[in-house]
Amino acid sequence: MKAAGANRPPVYLDYQATTPCDPRVVAAMLPWFTEKFGNPGSITHAYGREAAAAVERARAQLASLIGAEPREIVFTSGATESNNLALKGAAHFHRAFGKDHLVALATEHKCVIESCHALEREGFRVTFLPVGRDGLVDLAALERALEERTAIVSVMAAHNEIGVLQPLAEIAALTRPRGILFHSDAAQAVGKVRIDLAALGIDLLSISGHKFYGPKGIGALFVRRRPRARIAPLIDGGGQERGLRSGTLPTPLCVGLGEAAALAQAEMTAEAERLLGFRRRVLAGIKARVPEAVVNGDLERRLPGNLNLSFPGIPATVLMEACPGLALSTGSACTSAEIEPSYVLRALGLEDALAAASVRIGLGRFTTSEEVDFAVDTLAAAARRLAPRGVTSAAAGAT
Repeated sequence: MKAAGANRPPVYLDYQATTPCDPRVVAAMLPWFTEKFGNPGSITHAYGREAAAAVERARAQLASLIGAEPREIVFTSGATESNNLALKGAAHFHRAFGKDHLVALATEHKCVIESCHALEREGFRVTFLPVGRDGLVDLAALERALEERTAIVSVMAAHNEIGVLQPLAEIAALTRPRGILFHSDAAQAVGKVRIDLAALGIDLLSISGHKFYGPKGIGALFVRRRPRARIAPLIDGGGQERGLRSGTLPTPLCVGLGEAAALAQAEMTAEAERLLGFRRRVLAGIKARVPEAVVNGDLERRLPGNLNLSFPGIPATVLMEACPGLALSTGSACTSAEIEPSYVLRALGLEDALAAASVRIGLGRFTTSEEVDFAVDTLAAAARRLAPRGVTSAAAGAT
């Protein structure tokens, strides 16, 4: 990608919303749309067996990326379905054993928040825990929230808006001894940071293909086998995916997800180092010219390619309109149409005005050095031009 110009598209800086499908992933998928079109459930003939083998190869590739066993991978349509299946499936299964309580962070993705609200309407109890200004869970508060009737705890691995990385092992150390399932929405983490489920005590983990250069419309739910995580299915049908997710599997998309996982496993370390360098370059360049800019969320425990910045006194919508050469967002792609300030940033303690002045910068695999410099120049120039008089870093409480 090149810096935006008269005949060029905007520089893409919204990699947390979605990633472009890697051309190598597309190449791996293409044959399965045409000549290799068999149904993986039709194993009585060569077409179906070939498709089934491709699906199982993809399952193994994804499992290898996250340190799981292939049979612990359940293919879904994406992280929203995976989150619904994990939370509602666990709640419904464990209700019969007297467990009707769930715990989640107030900053979870909308599909987790709304799944919890749906369960509340069914009579379940949900505790939404606050987070600190850094966006991280308070482990002591989490421990106090756990009770005998708690069925599941859900904490996002890497946040989609502010990029913070939660202490997963420490959370598992609280849930596992109590027999409480630990679910993590890892849509933003998988393929970007190391996850070793063989070492972590996570029981259920949600994955989304299009967040790490795979196709849209495919994801997965990791369901631990030892000790076994028991959940009830949400979809009735032919019993595919061990009865947890019925429906014909989309072979091309499964193949694409597997290829994306293999590429991430091979390239993740080098890519993370490159993106961390870019992130530091963006932040240094912005702060040098707009010192009142505020970093939202912990800067160290963070995805390498994420920055969430507030520009005091400048509504994010106004700032983005002043930067037509940049493709930015105000936060979650699932809530960006809302005109209210981000509920996530408000949960961090930001006042509405500062939350409404926040933009998310997402860097990724195809971001170039030229684009980084262009973005810094464009964003800093617009912020300086639009900044109200008298705004200081002290008044903004800059990080």
